[in-house]
Amino acid sequence: MSDQTTKPSIWRDAAFRAYLGSTGFSGMALAMQQLLLSWILIGILELPADQVGLIQAVIGLPGVLLMLAGGASADRNDARQMLIRIYLVAPIFPLFLVLMEQWQLLGVASVITWGLGMTVVQSYSMPGQQALLNRIAGQNIQQGVTAATAMGFVVQVVGLVLAGQIDNVGVSPVLFSQAIALCLAGLMMMRLPSAQSVPATEAGEAGSAGALAGIRQGLQATKDHPVIFNVLLITFASSIFNAGAFITVFPFIVARVYDGTAWLLALLMAVFFAGATLSNVLLLRYQPLLRPGKLFLIMQLSRILVIFLMWIEPPFWLLVVATIGWGLNMGITTNLARSIVQESAPKPYLGRILSVFSIGMVGSAPLGAIVLGWLIEATGTLNALIPAMLLSALLFLYGSLFSPVWAYRSPEAEETDP
Repeated sequence: MSDQTTKPSIWRDAAFRAYLGSTGFSGMALAMQQLLLSWILIGILELPADQVGLIQAVIGLPGVLLMLAGGASADRNDARQMLIRIYLVAPIFPLFLVLMEQWQLLGVASVITWGLGMTVVQSYSMPGQQALLNRIAGQNIQQGVTAATAMGFVVQVVGLVLAGQIDNVGVSPVLFSQAIALCLAGLMMMRLPSAQSVPATEAGEAGSAGALAGIRQGLQATKDHPVIFNVLLITFASSIFNAGAFITVFPFIVARVYDGTAWLLALLMAVFFAGATLSNVLLLRYQPLLRPGKLFLIMQLSRILVIFLMWIEPPFWLLVVATIGWGLNMGITTNLARSIVQESAPKPYLGRILSVFSIGMVGSAPLGAIVLGWLIEATGTLNALIPAMLLSALLFLYGSLFSPVWAYRSPEAEETDP
């Protein structure tokens, strides 16, 4: 009989349920942020795509350095306490934009200020969330990652539905709900037990070196682990034009090609994340996977089909199907990349390595936003999807032929199924 059957269910752990509650509410707020930023710029301020892409980059790029700092902080300090402080301060930013809207000062400057504030929240919280999961999940890393990822996708759907009401109820009520979600994330984090103290040797390494040295150590640890380095490299490159396409191109497809509203964009984004949720539920049934790297690379190749369906300007029903397929693909690749990194990373550098992973997931999209915004205006909205298809093919070839990712075997799966 497999050792997996003797493990206690992760769902019975009250700390894990509180962790899911906190990440759920924070994920809801950040999903709202994604739609609200796009629609305020496109549907309310009515800016052209090249300006939208530039503003998204201005808002998103500072998150790259902040994620590294957040990862170093998560390794040096109690991630729980750090997250409580972040979530309880974060409501200031949506409430600021509420005031700007009420005073009729809603414009590019106020939106950038709000966006930068939320970038700080996201960049500092993501590495801490992921490092904290390792402490809570224990030996059930793949299952813990999958459950947390699936919950994240579910609440993103809820957040998108709320944000999609912006045309009906106005900007301020939606921003109030974002502020409430962030408060609830902080309150749920308070229900987690305090972390055990970090061993003195590990704390001394991170603390005495200082923040900048800690960041350098984390980057070096990432580079020294070939599997982690290549998974992060592929994730980073993919996110430039794939996550960038979802953040920048997809809203313009809805608004310009299909003449949609904020509510239609919210529904399609909810469909996307519903597909991502379904993929994680399916993965949970079969985990731990012995060869997650192989499936991770195959999904890079399969993404070409769903993006191609969008590129040919299909009828609306086929656009929905392609959106579901894109969500399924993203859900699997995100889950597998995160699982590989979290079960492979050396524990003293876990937070810092996960901060580099977070950059690959969300920090690279602003780089793509600049190029994709220009491509939309120069070549047409749908043609801005072409780089994502070409890059996906190149990443599959690189990963399968020139990296150790294809041959990676999960140590967790080898332990449970010798």
